[in-house]
Amino acid sequence: MDTSQLSTLNSQLIRTGIFGGSFSPIHIGHLALANYLCEFGGLDELWFLISPQNPLKKREELWPDDFRLQLVEAAIKEYPNFKASDFEFSLPRPSYTINTLDKLKETYPNRSFELIIGSDNWANFQHWKDYQRIITENKIIIYPRPEFTVEDKDLPENASIVNAPLFDISSTFIRESLKTGKDIRYFLHPEVYKLIIKHYPKR
Repeated sequence: MDTSQLSTLNSQLIRTGIFGGSFSPIHIGHLALANYLCEFGGLDELWFLISPQNPLKKREELWPDDFRLQLVEAAIKEYPNFKASDFEFSLPRPSYTINTLDKLKETYPNRSFELIIGSDNWANFQHWKDYQRIITENKIIIYPRPEFTVEDKDLPENASIVNAPLFDISSTFIRESLKTGKDIRYFLHPEVYKLIIKHYPKR
C-alpha cells in the first residue's frame, strides 16, 4: 500500500479520541476539554474510558466502577459526539494503556484512535508500560495542565499539543469538598451533582 492509499484509508476512519481516567467523579473540566476537542480539535467522537484501576492510583481513591460509569453517562447523554465506555472493565487488571489501545484497534478496525493525556501525564510518560510503543504506534493529543509546559519542538511526530482552555479542577478537589459539606454544584454537571448527593451524600 503506497502513501496516498494509506492517507485515503486513514481519512475514512472515524477519528476517535480516547480520554481515559478514573472520573471519580467526572466534572466540568473534563467535559469542557472533551467538548473543545470535538468542536475545535477535529475529533469525530470522544470516548470517556472509565478505568477500573489506574496502576498509578490507590484503589481507595476510586468510587465504585458502575457508579462512576453512571455519572459519566448522565453527564454526556445530550451530546452525540461523546460516549461513555466501560471497555476496560472486561480487560485484565491493573489496566495498562498499551493493552487497551491494542484491544481497541483490534475490536474497532473502522476507527482511528487518538490518546488524550494531560501535560502532567506527559511529563511522567516514561513510567508508563511500553511507553515507546504507545508513542510509535498511536497518535497522542496533549492538553495543558497547570505548571506543566510542553513545547512542540520537544514532541515526537505522533504527538501534538492542543491549545484547549485550562481548567484547574480535579476530582480529588471535588471529593474533598463534598466530604466537608461544600455546595459545589457548579463544578459538576447538574445530573451528576444530583446523583452524587442522592447516593453519596457524605462522600
